[in-house]
Amino acid sequence: MKNILYAIFFGMLTHTLFAQELNVGIELRPRYEFRNGFKTLLDDTQDPASFVSQRSRLNLDFNYENLKLVLRPQDIRVWGDVATNQSQTHNGLALFEGYAQYQLDSLWSFKVGRQVISYDNQRIMGEVDWAQQGRSHDAFLVRLTPNQKQQLEVGVSVSSNAESVEQTAYTVNNYKNMQHLWYQYNFGTSALSVLFLNNGFEFENTNQDLKTQYTQTFGGYFKTKPNKWLAEVSAYGQTGTRNDVDIAAWYAAASLQYLAINNWQFGVGGEYLSGTAMDDTSRKNKSFNPLFGTNHKFNGFMDYFYVGNHANSVGLVDVYANLKYSKHKFGVSLSPHVFSAAETVIGTSGKADSYLGTEIDIVTNYKLHKFITANLGYSQLFGSDTMELLKGGNANRTQNWLWAMLTIKPEVFSFKN
Repeated sequence: MKNILYAIFFGMLTHTLFAQELNVGIELRPRYEFRNGFKTLLDDTQDPASFVSQRSRLNLDFNYENLKLVLRPQDIRVWGDVATNQSQTHNGLALFEGYAQYQLDSLWSFKVGRQVISYDNQRIMGEVDWAQQGRSHDAFLVRLTPNQKQQLEVGVSVSSNAESVEQTAYTVNNYKNMQHLWYQYNFGTSALSVLFLNNGFEFENTNQDLKTQYTQTFGGYFKTKPNKWLAEVSAYGQTGTRNDVDIAAWYAAASLQYLAINNWQFGVGGEYLSGTAMDDTSRKNKSFNPLFGTNHKFNGFMDYFYVGNHANSVGLVDVYANLKYSKHKFGVSLSPHVFSAAETVIGTSGKADSYLGTEIDIVTNYKLHKFITANLGYSQLFGSDTMELLKGGNANRTQNWLWAMLTIKPEVFSFKN
């Protein structure tokens, strides 16, 4: 009898273990930066800054039958932001991702909790992995996958400062609520996606009443990869009202890449983000806002545009090219950008030239080890007098940025049965 009980117990345990999967990983990412005109032009009285920031992230993934649980706590710090004997950190431990995903059947699944929401080329919604903290949303998301060619996702999110028993002002620089729909259809080597995003932003009106107004972002993204070519085209519009100002803005972009022989890749492209002219009298906001996109990926790595800046401004025209080479463990890329204002800039002498400047970005990467990647980057900005009108500072001064980064990302433990 005892042997029978042992056999039953062992069988139950084995069945449970065989249905489980656990992956544990660690990511350490220190990055040194020398900022001499990063994000904005420095003037003659300002000195460059240098520092080291670091991401320390624990990645936990657990799978059991149709259930997936993900926890990604992280610590983001600048070296020396607290004393060596300090008992508390400056930023503290935060949760980058913490969600549950459940597959209801072959068609439907849902995901709930803090999660990355990233679509297409990440222009409107992305992970923002370059930023040490990244970007994630507290949301409930439903996914429908009728077949291998189609996918539909619908998500909702609501935001509050904290638990309360009465209405209080939402003071976080974030949406009060959000709803979105994303659909993708794949055919051959091509894919077409459409996105609709509705954001509610709370503000206090002239009567000191709390009011939520909504903006809508909608559009599509198309990519195709015939042979060694990659072409991308996207267009989005924005409407709605925010802070009692009506919005009427739009965006368009196109790029073409060619993978040549001997590991070379060439590409050209352009973006147009509508803006509001400085002499505009329509009382409308015509400046497109890429919202939750991975904006560091676009418009030059020195982040002069749309990375916490250039909102509600004169817009942007960005014409760029790129040249990439990769072989074995080494890769290098060169990307020049030519920037212009999309709408009129007014200076002390009247209408200014639309040319804002030229930026050149160089990035190298090398695989030191299975778990270690080294990156080195240098960027130089040649600003114009019009850029100086928008940003301040001295456009004639040398403006550059240098950075070096190590990404150490081992898989510490993996169990599957």
